[in-house]
Amino acid sequence: MFDAIIIGTGQAGPPLARRFAKEGHSVAIIEQNHFGGTCVNYGCTPTKTLVADAKIAHSIKNGSFYGMNADFQIDFKKIKERKDSIVNSFSKGVEKSLKSLEHAKVYEGKATFISANQIAIGKEVIEAEKIFINVGSKTYIPEIPGLANVPYLTNISLLDIDKLPEHLLILGGGYIAAEFAQIFIRFGSKVSIIERSPMIMHREDPDISQALEEIFKNEGVDIYTNALNFEVLPNSKEGNIQVQFEQNHIKQKITGSHLLLAIGRVPNTDGLSLEKANIKTNSRGYIEVNDQLQTSQPHIWAVGDCNGKGAFTHTSYNDYEIVAENLFDNGTRKVSDRIPIYALFTDPPLGRVGLTEKEARELNLELQIATLPMTKVSRAIEKGETEGFLKILVDGKTKQILGASFLGVDCDEVVQVIALAMTAKLPYSAIKKTVFIHPTVTELIPSLLDKLQPAAP
Repeated sequence: MFDAIIIGTGQAGPPLARRFAKEGHSVAIIEQNHFGGTCVNYGCTPTKTLVADAKIAHSIKNGSFYGMNADFQIDFKKIKERKDSIVNSFSKGVEKSLKSLEHAKVYEGKATFISANQIAIGKEVIEAEKIFINVGSKTYIPEIPGLANVPYLTNISLLDIDKLPEHLLILGGGYIAAEFAQIFIRFGSKVSIIERSPMIMHREDPDISQALEEIFKNEGVDIYTNALNFEVLPNSKEGNIQVQFEQNHIKQKITGSHLLLAIGRVPNTDGLSLEKANIKTNSRGYIEVNDQLQTSQPHIWAVGDCNGKGAFTHTSYNDYEIVAENLFDNGTRKVSDRIPIYALFTDPPLGRVGLTEKEARELNLELQIATLPMTKVSRAIEKGETEGFLKILVDGKTKQILGASFLGVDCDEVVQVIALAMTAKLPYSAIKKTVFIHPTVTELIPSLLDKLQPAAP
């Protein structure tokens, strides 16, 4: 009998295991695949390594802009080796730390609920007073005619290829699609994005989506939006894959060497037998949780992507913080206190916090908006990276910042200044009075705030 069982070793699981062990409680940790979860093995770590490599390639290609010229070749196998080395180092680090943890026992295998307190790993059954589900999410595989007959890729299998795709077709135009599209266009592949919505990154405000689309198109990415009625066909004569679709009632056909599915994500809960523990899920399959991340069984928690409350490493880690503080520190932290914040790690990156303009308008507040193009930011000009703009939203009555969308060089870091101000509930005037370093992008936030105007109808 353990004090706690933790299923999965993503970003919430390991720190939770360490906290239980630190408090002297016995804990069982179960991992089916690779230690470290999605972030370490298939998400942040490998993709941001590739983003860095792709940026170097892009800089060399455009060296003449800076007065430098160089000839170079992409060695994709070495790029993959560097990425794999970093991933393996991080994953092994997580595994070693958990297996050496006092009061903890690590099980490797698939976890299945037997009852609300019992978990089976193969033929072995373990039991605990508290159970934490940290199993993450996976690629959604849509029902598309012909898809099963072609060797399609997911974000996981794409990371395993060791030969550069000649022409990468991407179904979907969200965050995963955007990052991989820019990575591979910069490595030298031809890339086509096929998106069913009217714009890529459709969850963002239209001005952000349009700006990103222009950035990708300027780098050579072909983008097809309003694409409906997909059909996938093998092109055996050429060894390629053909995607057929309708765009504005006109049939289109695109042939590529590789097909990436990036239409969405689903919780990785199949096979857990949640019904045997009477754990409720919603219509999308995500585990239902309350504001403290407890499931329909109060002694079972769901943390990370599988609860549908966030799809990022930092939200998963914050789930750990909420649970740990409430369990061990007499805390009162809640998921609803969390201010949404994330970044799209394209080049330039998008940093987002709080509400979008669309969401803010729906609240019928005294909305004020300010924007500033990156062409007005000296740091961006000096770096030769002036694409994008800064946008901030303020409640004109309370003077509180509602949200910000920063698309531009270093904006994945800069936006966190806004997150801090929002968490501290500082009025925007407090930022205006702050002295920032020159020359940086952050120093332009007071200038941005000087441009606040009532939102146009």
